[in-house]
Amino acid sequence: MSTTTAPDTAPPATAPARPRHPRGTRVLLLLAVFVCAACGLVYELALTALGSYLIGNSVMQTSVVISVMVFAMGVGSLAAKPLQRRAVGAFALVELVLGLVGGLSVLLLYVAFSWLRIYTPAMVVASFVVGLLIGAEIPLLMTMLQRIRRQEAGSAVADMFAADYVGALIGGLCFPLLLLPAFGQLKGALVVGAVNAVAGGGVVLWIFRRETRRVVRTCLLGGVAAVLAVLGTVYVLADEIEVTARQQLYRDPIVHAETTPYQDIVVTRSTAFTGAPDTRLFLNGDLQFSSVDEYRYHESLVHPALAGKRASVLVLGGGDALALREALRYDDVEEVTLVDLDPAMTRLARTFGPLVDLNGGALADPRVTVVHADAFTWLRDARHRYDAVVVDFPDPDTAALAKLYSVEFYHLLAHVLKPDSRVVVQAGSPFFAPKSYWSIAETVREAGYATTAYQVDVPSFGNWGFVLASPGSGGPPPVPRLAADAPRLRFLDDAVLKAATVFPVDRRPQDVRASTLMDPAVLEYTRHEWRNY
Repeated sequence: MSTTTAPDTAPPATAPARPRHPRGTRVLLLLAVFVCAACGLVYELALTALGSYLIGNSVMQTSVVISVMVFAMGVGSLAAKPLQRRAVGAFALVELVLGLVGGLSVLLLYVAFSWLRIYTPAMVVASFVVGLLIGAEIPLLMTMLQRIRRQEAGSAVADMFAADYVGALIGGLCFPLLLLPAFGQLKGALVVGAVNAVAGGGVVLWIFRRETRRVVRTCLLGGVAAVLAVLGTVYVLADEIEVTARQQLYRDPIVHAETTPYQDIVVTRSTAFTGAPDTRLFLNGDLQFSSVDEYRYHESLVHPALAGKRASVLVLGGGDALALREALRYDDVEEVTLVDLDPAMTRLARTFGPLVDLNGGALADPRVTVVHADAFTWLRDARHRYDAVVVDFPDPDTAALAKLYSVEFYHLLAHVLKPDSRVVVQAGSPFFAPKSYWSIAETVREAGYATTAYQVDVPSFGNWGFVLASPGSGGPPPVPRLAADAPRLRFLDDAVLKAATVFPVDRRPQDVRASTLMDPAVLEYTRHEWRNY
């Protein structure tokens, strides 16, 4: 092992070639490796999660971030080779820059998306820079490990990668289980950046304090303080920055916003053109309803499914409780189970005044049971059978949502249906996304249901479609109708429903594929068709 000749690490001429390090120093350095690895993986996960929230297409976002970062790590490892002679100072500097860039990355990308509308190029640049700095760690850490204790290169590599991989495991678990719930994406990245700067810069400088010149130590420790000051200042201002940036994405004033482990929830409120208050819910930037005309959508979704037996009703999705409101209008509905993934959404629907006013306090009804679970997983273990099922998921524009529009999902759903049950599925727009719409209809049919497609106009959405289904493909298709004892509705009646089953020539069934878990055709159609809207 060659001696160090750099000015910041060269020992005095009369000193031994290597200062003797106290026992435990190697363990402390490996602990720093562990922490830095955890931080690096958190940066990677934060970038992929942010892209999934803002852009959708989680598979593409993950693929781009990981591939760019891995490529940049290789470049960084090569670029760091000349720095091995000054390994301590170079490593500390790399970690300071990584802590600053990684900590600020989510904020900068959110600003780029909100104000500059250049998210994808900015994301590629951020991924490359972070990957470059992470890659530069490897050769520098190898050099420092061998300085602490003379050992075979293979043994040093094994020690380093063991600490690195375990750190990556802990970082990967901490991101969804600790950082997101406790701090959110923006503040979580800032906290990790601060930890990175302290562990990678401060701790390593302390370990090698006798091998670095005082001026180098002073400058680098000053850098640690500066990075912590910048990240701390941004942390204090983070909420204000986030609110200001988020408002750029929405026409109307935001009255509630939160980022959960599952989605970004935003509620806006303004005076609509009619003069009535217009409350709008957005999930990951996609409009879910406008209070001005949501009754058109929810009446069309729920009441045709409840035209038959309805003592026991299942609502999948619909955490805003608006579909639930419509189901509870029938006195003979004895029980309703609402299955929604995000507890924050149902909590908002239960406590946030404008939403409570809209849903009529439906979640407080004693007939309602709320389950927070992934609907696909929940159906695998469900044993109770229902008379009517309302499927009210967001459009399938991500892989996680596409599985809820698959043949396999509707097969699972059949296990909780009674022989004469009725099911309704919101299926998107036959006008804006006809292939997506007819793919959903084909998927339900292929899963063994008799189906009837129908569509209505909802001004906030445009033309919107649904699929009414009953188990057993050999039976007659269910007829969209209202029950004889249906409550008085604002939009829907039997005449409207009869007309709703007629599609114009240019929006009639198309030759499309059914969607499965292994071939999520509906995801492909949705991304392509909604791209220009």
